[in-house]
Amino acid sequence: MKQTQGNNGNKKFGMVINLDLCTGCGSCMVACMAENNVPFKEDETDKLDSITWMRVYKLKNGKSWPNADICYLPRPCMHCGGHGDHGHSPCVSVCPAVATDYSMATGIVSQIYTRCFGCRYCMAACPYHVRYFNWWDPVWPEGMERFLNPDVSVRMRGVVEKCSFCFHRYQLAMNKAFLEGRRVLEEDEYQSACTQACPAGAITFGDLNNPEHAVHQLVQPDPKHAGRPRNPKAFRLLERLETNPKVYYVSSRKWVRQSGDNYLKKEKQKI
Repeated sequence: MKQTQGNNGNKKFGMVINLDLCTGCGSCMVACMAENNVPFKEDETDKLDSITWMRVYKLKNGKSWPNADICYLPRPCMHCGGHGDHGHSPCVSVCPAVATDYSMATGIVSQIYTRCFGCRYCMAACPYHVRYFNWWDPVWPEGMERFLNPDVSVRMRGVVEKCSFCFHRYQLAMNKAFLEGRRVLEEDEYQSACTQACPAGAITFGDLNNPEHAVHQLVQPDPKHAGRPRNPKAFRLLERLETNPKVYYVSSRKWVRQSGDNYLKKEKQKI
């Protein structure tokens, strides 16, 4: 495989979610919780203290029948790159314990649980509400400990957690490649759990810096403008905040793209 990554060979892993294909089934949410040992409560009706790394939202166009339309929007961590893609993510910039960090080699925003002391500054700084605080130690049903993923550490109460793009899978894939004398992964060697679980094929994952990867071809990120998509049907959430997220959405519906950008009524619509 030809290595065509830009930025001195650095990768920039990201995701493209086709909202025209998403049915809102929630398979991505279930796969994420199972893969990453995300704890759950006996009663999940109070979402103020629930933990959901991947959450599916339901959008409406606000019109009555027969013009009513809905859209389901999966929302993982955006793994922001900050203005100019220099790693100045909102959460990274405010963390006093360096418990969250931006990797220039992969573009992934990490969460280091053993450094976190629960100040929750990152939660306040994140405009996407993707960070969750552990209010309790995880309690599993009897015998479930045997079915936890041994590659992902279980978090204690008092720390923040979030989507990691299943980074442990990247580490395992790189270890396998090194043993085989390789330093470049094939596109399908590192995939997130939500990507593989989606029955509609709505989620695509890969290296945005690699023109051979499907994610790059779907959005055609512009390196001169902080990765803004050149595909007219692609967009990112809250684009005007210049957080430069690595999760792109694709939709043929104009109202969906406008809802995602979240522009104020008095502001000029760019779509």
